[in-house]
Amino acid sequence: MWSRERGRLKPLRCGVEELRCRRREREAALRKARREQQLVSKRLLRDEALEEAEEGCVAVIFGEAEIQQFLRLAQRGTEEKEREGALVSLRRGLQRPETQQTFIRLEGSIRTLVGLLTSNRALLQLEAARCLHELSHSEQSAVVEACLPATSYLLTYLSGHSSDFIELCLYTLGNLIVESEAVRRQLLPQGIVPALAACIQSPHLTVLEALGYALSQLLQAKEAPEKIIPSVLGSTLPQHMLQLLQPGPKLNLGVAVEFAWCLHYIICSQVNNALLITQGALSTLGLLLLDLAGAVQRTEDAGLELLACPVLRGLSNLLTEAAAEAVGRQLQLRDERVVAALFILLQFLLQKQPSLLPEGLWLLNNLTANSPSFCTSLLSLDLIEPLLHLLSVSNVVLTVLCNVAEKGPAYCQRLWPGPLLSSLLDTLAFSDTEVVGQSLELLQLLFLYQPGAAQAFLQQSGLQALQRHEEVAQLQDRVHALQQIALHG
Repeated sequence: MWSRERGRLKPLRCGVEELRCRRREREAALRKARREQQLVSKRLLRDEALEEAEEGCVAVIFGEAEIQQFLRLAQRGTEEKEREGALVSLRRGLQRPETQQTFIRLEGSIRTLVGLLTSNRALLQLEAARCLHELSHSEQSAVVEACLPATSYLLTYLSGHSSDFIELCLYTLGNLIVESEAVRRQLLPQGIVPALAACIQSPHLTVLEALGYALSQLLQAKEAPEKIIPSVLGSTLPQHMLQLLQPGPKLNLGVAVEFAWCLHYIICSQVNNALLITQGALSTLGLLLLDLAGAVQRTEDAGLELLACPVLRGLSNLLTEAAAEAVGRQLQLRDERVVAALFILLQFLLQKQPSLLPEGLWLLNNLTANSPSFCTSLLSLDLIEPLLHLLSVSNVVLTVLCNVAEKGPAYCQRLWPGPLLSSLLDTLAFSDTEVVGQSLELLQLLFLYQPGAAQAFLQQSGLQALQRHEEVAQLQDRVHALQQIALHG
């Protein structure tokens, strides 16, 4: 990176570019790791009215004889109430893992339950579906796979008229989908993607939220990039998802959270992000970011951080796509509003959910990586000092500062000295070699573009700070280069 000539160290022409490439490689590896961290979970849907009515009823462990008795009564009971009551008792028992194991070992139990699910008695259908839902929530894969005969019926009922029943079927399918490849293998050729695309036009918010959950589970499957996401992208689902994420009075937080995660998983797959951008994903997420910043200033409503996370991730990942550069110029994403909104969100997350701060900083990194205008906004809004306060949270702050410094002398002049010098002296005292390495990269850029930086560094005991790392193999070359520049210019 630096060549010796006539006893002097001179920067090579490619110095800045090499620094940029090194950081981009590191960021690419970190983005890949973040993409692979999926959010797999299961949901348990229980009717609040039923829960209150059954308050005090303890879920007991049932043996084979009791389960057989309940199934017999549910099938052949003389009265509707008796049949329904048998299924209610069975459902309570199925809340216990021990009863679940006994149930699936019992020959014909699932077949009987599926028979009740497909009966022409609405109340029996609903209770049978609730029993299957309890089974779908099991952490035991054998219990989940035992539900396989019911999945095609659950899929069929998505086109029904009862929003409560559709919601229950969607949550049950979502639980089964995420656990079992066999379930996904059966449902894909049976048309689960078109069925979900039809559901997304429902006027019921509870159905839409359940749909978002089921779809997000499907999109997290390991085979999703090859076998699922192309079908989703070829359907009407993305356009409807983006409509449901449009800021405005009709935006529902629960629905938006689910579909923002869906969009995030599709973006992470990198199957066809150019298509998503042309459909307006970048614009929608950008506007949603601005809307979120306004919302956190207006309300203490818990849950906004749940939406912030997928929005920040999705927008950050889309900005790495080449197609985003052209579209970004057409959007109002290249102004100070975005940077100001992002810092409002960072402040909100610092108070409410500090673990999500790195997500916001990654977005800031991707905004400033190739955009002088965003770097200018960062400087003109006097946000360098607030940014430095987040150094203890994530060393992505240093990457952002490198993005600004590499834009040239005019930017370095605005960065230096300010509070940056004392912060860099502090980070050079860290034991983390990655943090120190990034600090050294930033110093290299500042020394290159801001002639007075090296002298100011010397006056603040900078050489002593560098000497701490002379023996660290990964840092030796950069430490020695900076020492020579500081001493000889």
